[in-house]
Amino acid sequence: MEDLWSVAVGLLQLWMFVVVFFIMLPAMFGLSLGVTGVYIQILVKILEWATIRIQRGRLEQPNVPIPIYLQTLCELRRSRAIEGGEFALSDALYFFKKGLESIADDEVTQRFSSEELASWNLLTRTNLNFQYISLRLTIIWGLGVFVRYCILFPLRLTLALIGLSWLVVGLTIIGFLRGWLSELVHLTCYRICARALSATIHYHNKENKPQRGGICVANHTTPIDIVILANDGCYAMVGQIHGGLMGIIQRAMVRSCPHVWFERSEMKDRHAVTSRLRAHVAAKTKLPILIFPEGTCINNTSVMMFKKGSFEIGGTINPVAIKYDPRFGDAFWNSSKYNMLSYLLRTMTSWAIVVNVWYLPPMTIEDGEDAASFANRVKSAIASQGGLLDLAW
Repeated sequence: MEDLWSVAVGLLQLWMFVVVFFIMLPAMFGLSLGVTGVYIQILVKILEWATIRIQRGRLEQPNVPIPIYLQTLCELRRSRAIEGGEFALSDALYFFKKGLESIADDEVTQRFSSEELASWNLLTRTNLNFQYISLRLTIIWGLGVFVRYCILFPLRLTLALIGLSWLVVGLTIIGFLRGWLSELVHLTCYRICARALSATIHYHNKENKPQRGGICVANHTTPIDIVILANDGCYAMVGQIHGGLMGIIQRAMVRSCPHVWFERSEMKDRHAVTSRLRAHVAAKTKLPILIFPEGTCINNTSVMMFKKGSFEIGGTINPVAIKYDPRFGDAFWNSSKYNMLSYLLRTMTSWAIVVNVWYLPPMTIEDGEDAASFANRVKSAIASQGGLLDLAW
């Protein structure tokens, strides 16, 4: 038994050595050993091979499945044993059902469900048309499950726990010492958390990065948008006060940085929110405010209507476009389907988070332009840069 414990302790020490010295410390200084880049390149090659193999397998399969609506009608008719005719009035019910589903699943509703891929990315979530193709493809999928759940997930979980613990403990220790030390703690924590997601982030046009006293607005796909943006600079967050673990983190953050947290009742008072934000922007030494004007997560395909309150504050607006690569994982958080814990589990067991971030030139309201028109103009600029659909809903 003692030998078993010695082996276990030795493996734990080796694990922590690798995590701390080869991942966490380089992340804290904004460095990379290049392992993630090689990993992404290997993934691209594997997914390209899988796509070609699936397409070839479909051509080789002699039995092409009949459309689902024909299968349904055949089952209905067999169960009723129709006599003396091929049509019954109830046959139309299936088409009525599909028609209603098409109406309900309109252009807006589709933005609140996961983006469907053109081909399988070897993750659990796949397109509905995928079927068994070959043994080699199935073996690759099985190996992927092992790598994602037995190697990557424990590693990412360790990094996430270290990053969140460092965020809470570090900000609590420095307390009211606001300034560069607080920003350093924030920056290192978010960088560790980004490594916990195997995040590969490409920042473009960094000369347009939001400056102090400004307002940064971005499209919103997931709560980890904050981690993605805060890897490249510190922001003052705006949001509702939460309880539980999130509340602990919020209280630790606000001790050392002027984040703007609101009670639920205060969030309903638009004038109170606007006045607090305007006071923050007026202090040109404070960090730029980070706001997601959509107010909810959209599935990485579109940008929906921006609420005009963020554009009534005044000051300079710094638009940012965020676009995730869906081949490596689904970053969208469907809050109506998954709670935060389930979402993080799905994210941390995906291949990786690969994302492009574009800093757009600063924008200000023009003479004679109201807040709603200004919001639409900023939204259109973000959608155009990110290759997203610009929806007016």
